[in-house]
Amino acid sequence: MTEKIIELNGLTKKYGDFTAVDQLNLSIEKGEVFGLLGPNGAGKSTTILMLLGLTEPTEGTVKVCDIDPVSKPVEVKKKVGYLPEDVGFYEKYSGLENLVFTGRLNGLSESKAREKALQLIGRTGLEEHAYKKAGLYSRGMRQRLGLADVLIKDPEVIILDEPILGIDPYGVREFLDMIVKLSKEEKLTVIFSSHHLYQVQQVCNRVGLFVEGKLLAEGDINTLSQKLFGNSPFAIEVSMPRDAERNPDVLERFKQTLLGLDGVLDVKKKDHKMFIECSKDVTADISRTIIQSGFELTYLNRKEYGLDDIYYRYFEGGKNHE
Repeated sequence: MTEKIIELNGLTKKYGDFTAVDQLNLSIEKGEVFGLLGPNGAGKSTTILMLLGLTEPTEGTVKVCDIDPVSKPVEVKKKVGYLPEDVGFYEKYSGLENLVFTGRLNGLSESKAREKALQLIGRTGLEEHAYKKAGLYSRGMRQRLGLADVLIKDPEVIILDEPILGIDPYGVREFLDMIVKLSKEEKLTVIFSSHHLYQVQQVCNRVGLFVEGKLLAEGDINTLSQKLFGNSPFAIEVSMPRDAERNPDVLERFKQTLLGLDGVLDVKKKDHKMFIECSKDVTADISRTIIQSGFELTYLNRKEYGLDDIYYRYFEGGKNHE
């Protein structure tokens, strides 16, 4: 049986006439990595502030680890770790000293704080930099130290707010791998707020799509893809005949050849390729028909709908999907 660790019901936040978060209903299960995805100003950060008890909702309710952040903000902060976009440390202290200081603030003894800090430095790959002053850390190292700083109090939930901005691609990959590993090993619930599609898709079990304060949709990639592209869940790209761009008759004959296949719903020209929407996987039929019809086939690819397709279907003209 799954355990709901975060529950939001009708959650709304208004600043005067402006509605930052509008009737948000959402449940997140224990051990889940959930992505808050949307453009700047979509309501992600305001939602996080309400989860942390740093601002009160105008309407609705919020529960984190079965605690109400409005009435018990300190209790929630004991259960939740928060890693913001830019982490602040005492720059004249070493990474280890910063972690020990945080451990002491969270009630650990000096020896226990040091023991745990060293363990977390190892888990986040900072062994070689433990005694280096935090002010000399790179952006990626600071985020690793920030993750260790969040984990030192053994939270049940960690919230990562744009944690990978400014990190090089290799550092991003390592950081995301750490998140997935921690979630699996520690059964941590992770909320990952970002507008970077690829990174969110790599680590999140489910995502919520935010725009203008509203949660337009939530689910895993397959569920969202089926909802948006249900009538044409398969898409296949093929090379266009070489003389089709110069000869409209050839292009039309090629399109009609493909449209004549069972399962093909639509055929569109896309750059120098043809994009074929299908109700079922007819990849083999398409390749066979193209060749048998005398056309040259130099490229064929079955496209998987990913988070970028889902995102742009919503945000580039998808508000009608509400």
